[in-house]
Amino acid sequence: MTETTVLIVDDEKHTREGLRLSFEDEFDVYIAANTAEALQVLKTENIDVMVTDLRLGGEDGMDLIDLALKLPRPPICILMTAYGSVEVAVEAMKRGAWDYVSKPLNIDELELTIKRAVRSRTVESENVALKKQVEQRYGLERIIGDSAAMQPVFDIVRQVAPTRATVLIEGESGTGKELIAHALHNLSGRPKSKLVIVHCAALSAQLLESELFGHERGAFTGATERRIGRFEEADGGTLFLDEIGEIDVSTQVKLLRALGERTIERLGSNKPVKVDVRVIAATNKDLAELVSKGDFRDDLYFRLAVVKIAMPPLRERREDIVLLANAFLREFAEENGKPVRELAPDALQRLVAYDWPGNVRQLRTAIEHGVVMSNAARIGLRHLPTFLQPDSGDAGGLFEVKPLRSANAAARNESPATLPTLAADLDLARMEAAFIDEALRRTKNNRTEAARLLGISRRTLQRKLKDMGLPE
Repeated sequence: MTETTVLIVDDEKHTREGLRLSFEDEFDVYIAANTAEALQVLKTENIDVMVTDLRLGGEDGMDLIDLALKLPRPPICILMTAYGSVEVAVEAMKRGAWDYVSKPLNIDELELTIKRAVRSRTVESENVALKKQVEQRYGLERIIGDSAAMQPVFDIVRQVAPTRATVLIEGESGTGKELIAHALHNLSGRPKSKLVIVHCAALSAQLLESELFGHERGAFTGATERRIGRFEEADGGTLFLDEIGEIDVSTQVKLLRALGERTIERLGSNKPVKVDVRVIAATNKDLAELVSKGDFRDDLYFRLAVVKIAMPPLRERREDIVLLANAFLREFAEENGKPVRELAPDALQRLVAYDWPGNVRQLRTAIEHGVVMSNAARIGLRHLPTFLQPDSGDAGGLFEVKPLRSANAAARNESPATLPTLAADLDLARMEAAFIDEALRRTKNNRTEAARLLGISRRTLQRKLKDMGLPE
C-alpha cells in the first residue's frame, strides 16, 4: 500500500519539527513554515493530507486552505489553532477543511484524525469508481451498436428516459432488452434509486402476485409473515417486468390498477398502499397478437405501450457483430487471464455469416467459448463452438458473407446484393474496406445507397471513409 503523505505547516519550528518526529513512523511527512513553502511542496509532491496552523506569522491558514483546494490534486485539509471556537470550526468547514483540531495538540488524536480523513477519501473514491463502473456497464454508451437498425433505439431511449412514461421493450430473446431497461433507468431522473427486476416467466401465478404486491401474514398457506412486494421495494425508482406476456389474467387486472392508480394492495389485505414507480416491461412475444386472441388485456397493453422500443435481432444488424465480438473477446480474455487479443479472419467471417437465432446472448456465449478454448493470441474458426463449424449443417458457408438487404430493396422485393467473398488472410481493417469498396462499386459511388446496402447510416459511412483516407 502507498504510504500516506502528510504536509505539516506551522510557523513555529519546534511545533512542525515535533510533529514530523511524532508522525514519521506512520506517514511520509513534509514540513513548511509559511504559505509559499507549503504551496511549493503541494505543487511538487502528491500530498494526501495538509495539517496547517490558523496563524502563520502574518498569514492566514484559512487562505492557504483556499489555495490548496484549488490545486489540480487538492489535499485533505485539517486546521490547527490555539484560538479554538465554534465560529472558527464552522468557518473552516465552510472553506473546505475536512476537520479542525485545537492546540495544545493531542498527538494520538491528530494521528487518528489524519487516518480517518484518508480512509474517508479512499471510500469516497471507491464509491465514485463503483458508480462509474455501473454507469459504464449499463449506460447507453455501453450498448454496442453502430448499425442503422440500432439508431432509432438509441434515439427513443434518450428521448424517453427522463420522463415517467411506461415503456414496452419488444424483441426476440437475447437481443438486449434488459440492457435497455438499465439504460432507461440510469438516464432517468431517478438513477440513484432502485431498479428492481422481476422475471415474470419464472414464477407461478400466485407466487408472481406475492412477488409483485407482497402479502400479509396468513394470506395463503405458508404465508407465515408479512412480505413487502417488488412494487413497494421499487418505490421512488424503476420496476422492470421481464417477459410480461407470461402473466395470467388475474395478475393483469391487479397490474392495471397499480399502473392506473399508483396504488397496490398486498395479498390478504384491502388497505391500499401508494407507490411511486416507473414501470418498464419487456416481452419476446407479440402482445398485440395476444390481445387479438384474448390472452392479454387490451387496456393493460395500452397502459404498458405508452412508448414502444423494438429491439432488432442480430441478423438484422450484422455490421454490429464484429464490434460486439471484439468487445466480448476483451471482456472474457481479461476475466480468464487469457492472451487472446483478436479474432482470425476465418472466425470473423463465420461470425458475420451466421444467422444467430439466439441473438447477442448466443454470440456472447460463442466468444466466451472461443476465448476459453484458445491459448494463442488469436481465436480461429476451430476454437469456436460446434454449431459454427463448416460441417455443422447450419446456414452460412465458411467464406460466404450473408447478404444485407436495405429497407428499400426489401420493400421493392428486390434480390439483395451479396457482398464479396474475402480471402482468409485479410485482417479486419482490410475486410471492412473491401465491404465498403464493393458497396460503393455496386451502387456506382452513391453514398446514400451504399450506406443502406451496408446497413449503416450515411454519417457512419462518411466517418469510415474519412478514417480510410478516402473522399467523403
